[in-house]
Amino acid sequence: MKKAIIIDDEKKSRVALDSFISKYCPTIKVIDQADGVATGVSSIQQNNPDLVFLDIEMDDGTGFDILEKLKNHSFEVIFVTAYNQYALKAFRFSAIDYLLKPVNPEELIQAVSRLSDDTRLDQIEKKLETLLSNKKTLQKLAFPSMEGLRIEVISNIVYCESDNYYTRVHLLNGEKLVVTRTLKEYDQILGDAGFFRIHQKFLVNLTYLKSYSRSDGGFVTLENDTELPVSRRKKDDLLQLLTN
Repeated sequence: MKKAIIIDDEKKSRVALDSFISKYCPTIKVIDQADGVATGVSSIQQNNPDLVFLDIEMDDGTGFDILEKLKNHSFEVIFVTAYNQYALKAFRFSAIDYLLKPVNPEELIQAVSRLSDDTRLDQIEKKLETLLSNKKTLQKLAFPSMEGLRIEVISNIVYCESDNYYTRVHLLNGEKLVVTRTLKEYDQILGDAGFFRIHQKFLVNLTYLKSYSRSDGGFVTLENDTELPVSRRKKDDLLQLLTN
């Protein structure tokens, strides 16, 4: 059973979440609650939890402040927050789970089910370090793989290629990563970060787009001379994007 702490400055939110966890998550035991940054840091240091349910905006600071004040992150984090578009993107880029207020029990169950009993401490640390680096500017992306977790600077990604339920990530140095997520997920994550899905199988970093040709049904050439097809329904959108 995982020991958990709830950190939120709204008492009714803490009480409601505690009740949901008790009712729907038998593998989680809430051992303490805190109402802010100072009390949250103290609680984590005293109780050494396995899991922290962490609010973002609190009266005396933010959930990010708590993570920055702690030297070691030996606990997993699920953020619980009111809607904040940028924060949600930072979580997704960093492979960190989150719940929106008011918490939906089904989403809570799903988030808890994604926790692993054998998650290595270095993977937890990588996720939280990536999140903190993405706090102001989205710079890094956490890639889950069969081997663990790989962190890459977004600008090092040339293009992503669908491989059924996996994604092959092609890096600037020629390395290829096999990632345990679908291309659709990366389209949703990277679509606003200078990437464009030119085809059902390919998502490209427009920074590395060298040319577009209408011949042979339409294809793009990247800076590394890789040629990729452009689907018929994506041609007009791509041309409009390139000419604006």
